[in-house]
Amino acid sequence: MNNLLIILAEVGLVIVIFLFIAWLIANLLKILAKFSILNFENNRIRILRRNLIGLVLLVGFLLCIFLVAGNVFLIYRGEDLQQYTLDLIRRIPSGFWVTLGIGIAKCVGIIIVAALGLKVIQYCQKIASTRAKNIDKSTADDESIDAFFNALYQRIKGGTWIWVIINCSQFLKLPVIVSEYLYIGLRIYLIIGVGLLILKAIAAIVDTLDALSVRYSSPDNLLRFYDRLQHLIPFLKRCLEFVLYVCMATLVTQQIESIAKMSDFGLRIIKIIAMIFLSQVIFEVIYLVVEEIVFKEQNLTDIQRSRRLTLIPLFRSLLQYLIYFTVGISILYTLDINPAPILAGAGIVGIAVGLGAQALINDIVSGFFILFENYYLVGDYVEAGKAEEKVVEGVVEAIELRTTRIRHPNGQLQIIRNGEMGSITNYSKEYIFALVEVVVPYDANLGHVYQIIEKIGQHLKANYLDVLEPTQVDGIETLGESNLMLRTLTKVKPGKHLQIQRILRKMFIKVLLQKGILVPASRESSED
Repeated sequence: MNNLLIILAEVGLVIVIFLFIAWLIANLLKILAKFSILNFENNRIRILRRNLIGLVLLVGFLLCIFLVAGNVFLIYRGEDLQQYTLDLIRRIPSGFWVTLGIGIAKCVGIIIVAALGLKVIQYCQKIASTRAKNIDKSTADDESIDAFFNALYQRIKGGTWIWVIINCSQFLKLPVIVSEYLYIGLRIYLIIGVGLLILKAIAAIVDTLDALSVRYSSPDNLLRFYDRLQHLIPFLKRCLEFVLYVCMATLVTQQIESIAKMSDFGLRIIKIIAMIFLSQVIFEVIYLVVEEIVFKEQNLTDIQRSRRLTLIPLFRSLLQYLIYFTVGISILYTLDINPAPILAGAGIVGIAVGLGAQALINDIVSGFFILFENYYLVGDYVEAGKAEEKVVEGVVEAIELRTTRIRHPNGQLQIIRNGEMGSITNYSKEYIFALVEVVVPYDANLGHVYQIIEKIGQHLKANYLDVLEPTQVDGIETLGESNLMLRTLTKVKPGKHLQIQRILRKMFIKVLLQKGILVPASRESSED
């Protein structure tokens, strides 16, 4: 009977120990699941926890079987299990049990203190979060503040339990190497945790400053430009995020001796990220300043405005290429790469490409002539093309180094190479005539028709700012079999001829029908 009780006691002790280990693993994995840097999915956490717990329980089950088998073997040899067990216990130094008892007591105490401390910290965290959101409710993003304080608590909680495990390993007099590796793990955890915490704090600060800038911006201060630069905020967040990740990776690699040399690349990567961000900021600021200077003058003529609208996108493209080239050279120097051989090779390749890319060169040269000789500007209504090819027409939307973008009146965007523009007809230089041809019968009183047309022209001039001079009858254009065709001219602002032609046609038909004059047909054309 005594032998059976001893076997049950040993098996029970093994079961308790392994159940405690399984509980400890389950709680550690729950902490890891909340640690966002690992990005574990819930399903993966469950599978990992189930597998580890299953492995622990299997080892415990096998150990129980080994104990039972060993005890049965001892009974078979005629050993007294009670006496045998007491002899094994006596061989262990008495100081070991005292040390083990004190260590277990210390472990229990530090676990209780850590649990109570975390409760206090969680309560303080909730109070701090509430007060931070009440400082200025309409500026900061409440979600960012909550995320920051929740992340802070999770980092404190994880670090606290790792510290508890380290102290427990020392209390239980485990091998020194266990404490050393646990300390390395704690430092890595704190590096990553603090880095992610700083990232949350920066997000909250940036969101708050963004909201404050929008609130206090007005036409009277420099913040009036903030709306033009606000699109850089997401880019700033991404750059800061990359910088923090690189810093964390650098510090982590320094903790692991085998890969510590890789930390030298961290500073270079941070310099490259900083150069990329600053280049984008410099580009946007310079473009903004130039745009403000160019359009600062209020009393600009239409031609002056069109010319500046044409040159600004070209300046933007050239500035962008210049900054990107400078940043590329700076990155090569940062990586200890001499750019001179690369540039020399690029020059040779450029010459070879230039000899075979005459069409490209022709387009670029033609683009410069179009700009400098002022053939047309952005906003002009033009017709262009070679005689043997399809002629395009519409409003010029952009003039680039290689191409011109023209929007057809029907809506389609036409992109033409500058070298293929051919002859150009510009309807937006100073003025243009809206030409409408009116067909009247032979028996119509031409003097009365002329008076009606002139009155319509005066009414048009009085009601439409785009009309520069009243409509005039240019004379009889053609003699038909049963009617006459009168040609009328209306001087209008550049590019407004199509609109005025449609209005005139409608007015002619309405008035001439009211006067009893038959209008069998009409057609329109234009010229400058």
